[in-house]
Amino acid sequence: MDPAEPFLPYGRQTITESDIKAVTDVLRSPYLTQGPVVPLFERGVAEKVGCDHAIAVNSATSALHIACLALGLGPGDWLWTSPITFVASANCARYCGANVDFVDIDPSTGLMSVDALEQKLIQAEQTGLLPKVVVPVHLCGSSCSMQQISFLAKRFGFAVIEDASHAVGARYQGEFVGSCTYSQICVFSFHPVKIITCAEGGMATTKDPQLAQHMTDLRSHGITKDDKRFEFPAPGPWSYEQQKLGFNYRMTDLQAALGLSQLQRLDEIVAERQRLFSVYEKLLVDLPLHLLSIPSEVSSSLHLAVIRLLNPDARHHRSVFEGLRTLGIGVQLHYSPVHLQPYYQRLGFQVGDFPVAESYGSNAISLPLYPGLQEADQMRVVRALAQVLSA
Repeated sequence: MDPAEPFLPYGRQTITESDIKAVTDVLRSPYLTQGPVVPLFERGVAEKVGCDHAIAVNSATSALHIACLALGLGPGDWLWTSPITFVASANCARYCGANVDFVDIDPSTGLMSVDALEQKLIQAEQTGLLPKVVVPVHLCGSSCSMQQISFLAKRFGFAVIEDASHAVGARYQGEFVGSCTYSQICVFSFHPVKIITCAEGGMATTKDPQLAQHMTDLRSHGITKDDKRFEFPAPGPWSYEQQKLGFNYRMTDLQAALGLSQLQRLDEIVAERQRLFSVYEKLLVDLPLHLLSIPSEVSSSLHLAVIRLLNPDARHHRSVFEGLRTLGIGVQLHYSPVHLQPYYQRLGFQVGDFPVAESYGSNAISLPLYPGLQEADQMRVVRALAQVLSA
């Protein structure tokens, strides 16, 4: 690596002066945690994606957990998700005492394969082990085939939670991801490298007012202060009731202020990511690799630019990855297949269970992609790729 050249991470938050002002305004206000800004952020997200309810929490992991609980997932039930995702997409079921299984991916998009899902559902129906919940993962900002998944949900009787941690600002068939047209609940992440950030934070959207109320209760210890919902007469105006076993999953006003400020630039941020991705499409055309495809009905928010090497050899994958890191290109793998993590192998999963996902994990690399990345930086990434691929 040339010491004069900066290290290029695969992702980076973008903070403006207006973001900083939004946070400092909260610091100067009477409320740092549970004030007026969280509801404003929730309303802003709900209006943006065209959904009735949005519930802000401290992480997308928390949102997945309370979404599963709100849908009644528990011991003896099954949740299915993609093996190419962050472990939280599967762990949320284990938090509820439920079982986890996976559905293999489409090799061209990295998304859950609808054909594989249908075949697995047909087999599960015969054995009486149908899932209660399926969690399609919108990898890299591209929506899964939600209309087809919704059709299967009605046919086989499962609920759908969209893990849209990568996909705030994306569209499917012209509608914003998060509208819940084809799901019961959709979950977003606002981690620093995501499309917009709260530093840490998450959000669940839903059209169902009962699910919304259940998740709202669960994020704050299962407590309500609404005396109209009390089970016992209130002894005084100080009263609240814990009606469920909930959690401290609340988002703070400080986090919400940053998220609300960034939400105002969401379309601009997504457009910049799409522009940068189109630059990669042109620059990478002659190298022995391909970018993940984006389905025709999807306008991706391009959280990640993932390439797949044409050489399937695992040693080649590692040498390319390490060579790029040595040249100052902060590549990453999103993701190693979840079912091969030690925890899940102890549950009985093994190599060979999901071969398409395993192939993906052996030759996928995420390139730098974030607003503020310059075309000269992208040319440097491509030169580095050409260098290590020819070594």
